[in-house]
Amino acid sequence: MENKKSKTIAFWTVTGFLCFGMTLGGSGQLYRASFNVDGIVHLGFPVYLLTIIGLWKILAVVAILIPKYLLLKEWAYSGLFFLLSGGVVSHFASGDGILEALPVFMFMCLTVISWYLRPADRRLIQLNPKN
Repeated sequence: MENKKSKTIAFWTVTGFLCFGMTLGGSGQLYRASFNVDGIVHLGFPVYLLTIIGLWKILAVVAILIPKYLLLKEWAYSGLFFLLSGGVVSHFASGDGILEALPVFMFMCLTVISWYLRPADRRLIQLNPKN
């Protein structure tokens, strides 16, 4: 029982950091904060992409946090993973080093960890009913 409680606490801690970061980042992108505009231009993408990415992040946070809608949660996690892994690759492709790509990589890792730790009632398919 303690293992299940610890796993639940770990899930909500990691998911809290993930959702907080995606909400802040998505909001900054939607409002076209100068930091975000400079970054997206540096990576070689058009500025209008900020609106799309920001909206996706906010919608993914909502999907992850609301109860039920298990298939939607899977799509949200996979969408965030593809978005963030693409961000890491974009940093390297634009000539940035590890330090510039590290924050995006860390949020990509939080996405995977949150997905892995999610409780049974948040899983589309329950792989091990004993946990």
